[in-house]
Amino acid sequence: MNDTTLVQIKGMRDGLLVSLGDAGWPVVQRALIERIEEQPAFFQGARLALDVGGQTLKSAELAGLRDKLSEHGIMLWAVLSVSPVTENTAQILGLATRLSKPRPHEQPAARKSDEDGALWINKTIRSGTRIEHAGHVVILGDVNPGAEVIAGGSVIVWGRLRGVVHAGATGNQSAVVCALDLSPTQLRIAGEIAMSPERRGKPAPEIVCLKDGQLQAETWTPG
Repeated sequence: MNDTTLVQIKGMRDGLLVSLGDAGWPVVQRALIERIEEQPAFFQGARLALDVGGQTLKSAELAGLRDKLSEHGIMLWAVLSVSPVTENTAQILGLATRLSKPRPHEQPAARKSDEDGALWINKTIRSGTRIEHAGHVVILGDVNPGAEVIAGGSVIVWGRLRGVVHAGATGNQSAVVCALDLSPTQLRIAGEIAMSPERRGKPAPEIVCLKDGQLQAETWTPG
């Protein structure tokens, strides 16, 4: 079975859809990584949805692939599978399990501030939704696993942040990410990226900023 059969790539509005063949997981995973390494410029910065068919995958397997993709500048945001086990695993990891498209025009609770160019959203951001704005983004609600928020400025979440967030997406290194409960699937400021560490103790408001080229979390005192 050649690489073309093992890894099929299709472009779509929200990024790339990659369908994997029926070979064993180590084989198709290696074929995917080799394909990426052959065309690094094509995949750099891509948002990837992965169709694994009937593969039965555990958390360590999916998380391992997600980390490898992240090392190549690729964000895994969705996993499609006919296996209930794999689908559940993807949901646990905060990944979308269907290709529902964001519908920003159906957000009547969102309003834009003329003063600072910030986007205000008075609702919870559900899985499969992508919010993208050139300025700051303020969310009065939760960001669920499988949701994505991309901002040119800072991102403030008055609730639980459990999805993917990218502040300073245009290279603004002074941007910050704040949340009352900060446990994102993936957090990024400018060009730096980090995965959420394991929760220790009760959740508390936190702020993440970029210092000396590294993402650092500190206690956030809203006021």
